[in-house]
Amino acid sequence: MSGSFTMYTTPWCGYCHRLKSQLDREGITYDVVDIEQDPAAAEVVESANNGNQTVPTLVYADGTAQTNPSLIQVKAKLEELATA
Repeated sequence: MSGSFTMYTTPWCGYCHRLKSQLDREGITYDVVDIEQDPAAAEVVESANNGNQTVPTLVYADGTAQTNPSLIQVKAKLEELATA
């Protein structure tokens, strides 16, 4: 299963590392953006999280976002996008 989403992250985020490992193990593809290196990306994360830089934040092709989702939540969203 592959998806069209971007994961906004930081290098030190343990939750990000965990989710990346789970996605990689499942063969789910995604783009990664480090919000510490990209100020515009930090603004995207803030807009999805009421002004907070909470990561991981995933933004999907349909413009929706999830903050610190479980692997099950990500798979459900990708399934929803695939059948839309």
